[in-house]
Amino acid sequence: MSNWNAGYVAEIAYTYGYYEELNPLRLQLPLLAAGLALPARGTACELGFGQGVSVNIHAAGSTTRWFGNDFNPAQAAFAQELAGAAGAGAHLTDESFEQFCRRDDLPDFDFIALHGIWSWVSDENRALIVDFLHRKLKVGGVAYISYNTQPGWAAMMPLRELLSEHSKVMAAPGVGVLSRIEGAIDFVDRMIATQPRYMLANPLLADRFDKLKALDRNYLAHEYFNMDWQPMAFSRAAALLAEAKLDFAASATYTDHVDMLNLTAEHQQFLAGIPDPIFRETTRAFLVNQQFRKDYWVKGARKLTPFAQAKAIRAVRVLLVTPRDEVVMSVHGVLGDADMDELVYGPVLDLLFDHRIRTIGELEQELAGREVSLAALLQIILVLISKGSVNAVQDEAEIVAARPQTDRLNRHLLELALERTDLTTLASPVTGGGVFVPHLQQLLLRATLQGRHLPEELVSATWPVLLRMNRLLSKDGQVLLTEDENLTELYRLARYFGERELPILQAFGILD
Repeated sequence: MSNWNAGYVAEIAYTYGYYEELNPLRLQLPLLAAGLALPARGTACELGFGQGVSVNIHAAGSTTRWFGNDFNPAQAAFAQELAGAAGAGAHLTDESFEQFCRRDDLPDFDFIALHGIWSWVSDENRALIVDFLHRKLKVGGVAYISYNTQPGWAAMMPLRELLSEHSKVMAAPGVGVLSRIEGAIDFVDRMIATQPRYMLANPLLADRFDKLKALDRNYLAHEYFNMDWQPMAFSRAAALLAEAKLDFAASATYTDHVDMLNLTAEHQQFLAGIPDPIFRETTRAFLVNQQFRKDYWVKGARKLTPFAQAKAIRAVRVLLVTPRDEVVMSVHGVLGDADMDELVYGPVLDLLFDHRIRTIGELEQELAGREVSLAALLQIILVLISKGSVNAVQDEAEIVAARPQTDRLNRHLLELALERTDLTTLASPVTGGGVFVPHLQQLLLRATLQGRHLPEELVSATWPVLLRMNRLLSKDGQVLLTEDENLTELYRLARYFGERELPILQAFGILD
């Protein structure tokens, strides 16, 4: 029998997460900030789509033709269920990398995305991916690749090896992967209690291991317990991707483009003295102790003239997706939390307060009297997007074309909310991406779409579902045990939903 899982954990399903970096629309600002021309958005592909949440949301939220593959048939089946509900024409398969990457019936792609896969596959499969990028990514196309990296993983690697080895050697035959994970964690926990010299030499590891123990076990299975697991230095990834004619374009982490959040003045000066871009990025990883990378790579990067760059930046459409008075005026970077100056960010937020779409150029004109440069405005928008307060927006024709598809997918997801709580993302035709909508809000939204609008109507539609699912509400960190307490809190949440959250969902195009 062939080893179809190729050493990858297949016994339990991957999580149902959504990853915004896989949205092709999201790459426009990082590339424009780097002064690079944007690719077309006609065709896209996701390798290793997991449960298919991201690929289906992005297919439904745009007119891009999406293809995707994941080796796990159970995951592919769920992804195909979502694709069928959306009717957006996503082509999703359950082949191995070797089978999929060598198909001769695939189109060439403007965008190819891999979330985490680069770290979790064998050298042979990584070579297949590089060959696929070489053959199937169009000239001018963009690849998104995220992966575990050095030096941030250096101290943790031996501990990960110990966890993995314990699960293989010490577990009883026939024990499931979740039991093996618990056994491995318990073993390392007891080892740490003996104060081994390795932990004394790496004092931050104990805290990191404590955080690991709190993570979802399905996530841990796929992150730590695959046969292949290779954090890779940026320079090595760049060398491999150069074989596919790919050049590093920009980080997909928006705050990486704001040096003051991540680098001291001394760090910035030191990096400025390194002319080679690959070696500069490799060195930067040491300065910030980088553990995970999210990067865009371009086949045939083309520099824009300053005039063309400015014109393209001004054309980007943006939307405030948080109530103006709920925007937390701080942002997190490597150096810690930084306060956002109200005098700098406030005027931009005030212009966007009504959740109407505006271009960066329009914002620039409105702020003309404040002498805000385009570069400064771009940095403000990058920070606000990184916080989830603002989103980039598609053009009107794309929004209109995507709306029927996102409506169908969202209706299906809302029906699934009657029986499960782990699907927390809905599709937006406005951003072409996903919107975090927790389970309770999904139930309230479902009731709203059925014509219930008053708080008491929302409560009467939602409470029976929560009862059937044995889900009690909590307040101030305490679970509410009586029905009266739950109904009172649910009524309060329903009012808040109607007053504060519905306008945001309307701005996203999730309902009229």
